[in-house]
Amino acid sequence: MINDERIIADLTELEAFLIAVESGALGLSNAAGVVLATNNSDGRRFVAVLDDNHQLLLGRWVTEEVFQTGQDLVRNGPKRPH
Repeated sequence: MINDERIIADLTELEAFLIAVESGALGLSNAAGVVLATNNSDGRRFVAVLDDNHQLLLGRWVTEEVFQTGQDLVRNGPKRPH
């Protein structure tokens, strides 16, 4: 599912990831949304970039703390300009 083993460990990293997605810096085409989710097979938390069909384009693991405290950031988007 997620080939990138890097883990987002704090809200600053999560915000930087969201800015990179929104600005197109990651080169994702057809990105329609970002969500925090749980992997069904092992319960690990991750942030997912989804396309128009709700298919996973990119995922990055997050810590439990980022999952719990970053929900508003993902829902409302980053405040920093990009």
